[in-house]
Amino acid sequence: MQINSTLQALSFRNATANDIPLIQRLAHQIWHAYYPSIISVEQIEYMLPRMYGDDILAQELSDKTLRYELLFLEHAPIGYASYRFELPSVFLSKLYLNPDLHGKGLGRAALTHIEDAARAEHAASIYLFVNKRNEKAIRAYLRFGFTIEQEVVKDIGGGFVMDDYKMRKHLLYE
Repeated sequence: MQINSTLQALSFRNATANDIPLIQRLAHQIWHAYYPSIISVEQIEYMLPRMYGDDILAQELSDKTLRYELLFLEHAPIGYASYRFELPSVFLSKLYLNPDLHGKGLGRAALTHIEDAARAEHAASIYLFVNKRNEKAIRAYLRFGFTIEQEVVKDIGGGFVMDDYKMRKHLLYE
């Protein structure tokens, strides 16, 4: 499949409580496929239930300031995104795609979709946190116009820390 036709086959759908098992399955698959080169498997296993437990997801899906979306390619689920409107900013909390599909423009298309949503609410910027060792994602965010704003180390318990960059993209309006 060519990139243009791949991008045309990409679609987004708001997640509902019925999608919790799908989100959990995608998170488990994506995190275990991609993150062991960045953080330990022990940290992945520690974080997944704390980010994707039934109660956590149910709460996030009922939050009216948070948009939680599933990404589909030709009707097959390939990832998910969540972002919170904290106007004048939008916090991009999650953007995860099947690693087998990286490099096909899907991440850029998802970021464009999120930026369009932010612009529709007249947000001044979008910010996110990314692991300092996630060089592939950092390069992608830099190409999309994000800049590194600060370094953030946060203790998440269990002897683990999040060692991140906070990145931001300022949205310009004509």
